Amino acid sequence: MIDGQPLACFQPFIDTATGRIAGVEALGRLRQEDGRLLSVGPLFADPRRPAVELRRLDRLIRGNALSRLHQVPDDWFLSLNISPRWISRVRPEQPLPSLKQLQQHGIAPQRIVFEITELGGDSQRMSEVVARYRQAGARIAIDDFGAGYSQLDRVLALQPDILKLDMRLFQAAARGGPSSDVVKALAQMAEKTGCWIIAEGVETEAELSFALECGSRYVQGFLFAQAEEHFFRADAFVDRFAELRDRYVMQKVVDRERWMHLRKQLSQLMQQLQVWAQNHASLEQLPDVQAYPWLLRFYQCDRHGTQLTPNLELSDGTWIADARYMGHNWSWRPYFYHLLAEGWHERRLTLSNTYRDATSNQYCLTAGQFFDDGQRLLLIDVDAVGF
Repeated sequence: MIDGQPLACFQPFIDTATGRIAGVEALGRLRQEDGRLLSVGPLFADPRRPAVELRRLDRLIRGNALSRLHQVPDDWFLSLNISPRWISRVRPEQPLPSLKQLQQHGIAPQRIVFEITELGGDSQRMSEVVARYRQAGARIAIDDFGAGYSQLDRVLALQPDILKLDMRLFQAAARGGPSSDVVKALAQMAEKTGCWIIAEGVETEAELSFALECGSRYVQGFLFAQAEEHFFRADAFVDRFAELRDRYVMQKVVDRERWMHLRKQLSQLMQQLQVWAQNHASLEQLPDVQAYPWLLRFYQCDRHGTQLTPNLELSDGTWIADARYMGHNWSWRPYFYHLLAEGWHERRLTLSNTYRDATSNQYCLTAGQFFDDGQRLLLIDVDAVGF
């Protein structure tokens, strides 16, 4: 027996291009006799609950959400959660209950996003049902993307329109570290497959900044609103979002200015080290590099990427020559063929993207510039965190 009155509450999706509400997600609640609203999540997570009872509850909540969609602007979309376990029970010839509900409430399928939750379910049946949703005009989202490796198979099989980043992974990534690299890679993958990204669980300004950095099309979370029984105005968060976005942009401007200053310093250091290398001078004659605390090491390669010299690193004020990598070829590394493409003819300094160094496990940048009539390449590794 379900205790309480089933109804839908709505959490808005904020469009990062406008700051306006673009749609809402319907989340199930049970109204208690004292007026409190409790989430239905624990009921659906309880394996002792009969599946028939839960399906009936789900359809009641979905019907409540659809009956109220007429209250919002016509360009809003409604996101409805669909369990793969229930999708698998639908027979091939059976009309889809969700599409029947749309017809009953006069809702165009184009306004609906069916959000596939959880893992499991019959993949073949799920693909067939998703194809029918899409044929009707609805869009498909995969929830909690990044929570499990099998999600990658699901993306290939279902070709969703939207990916919702797993909230726990996203929040951990916003704090930095390896999770950040993983989420950025997932976001890049989504972009290449034509998916829009939704960042859910955005609760702090830092998490919003990270969502923007990942290219999220929509954001959702307590930073703006929790799920409410009543709808917000479409422009309710425009001013707040604009303020936060402007702060994010200004921080990026500051970061870019630091980057430009680094390039200027690297150009100065590169000239000094090239003169030292061309003169075949001793380690004692190396220029003073105290003004460049982010310097990790430098070395030379030939134009084909083979390392000609030891790595030269400064340790406790003394230059150390590490010859272990002499003869290694680095032409396959992205920074090297970028140098060939961008720096060969003009002999200008080229700076790589940030990467994790396999030897030291540090985040690095590599600057390079050809000299000696293009026969040699001077490479400088930079501590990407310390500059």
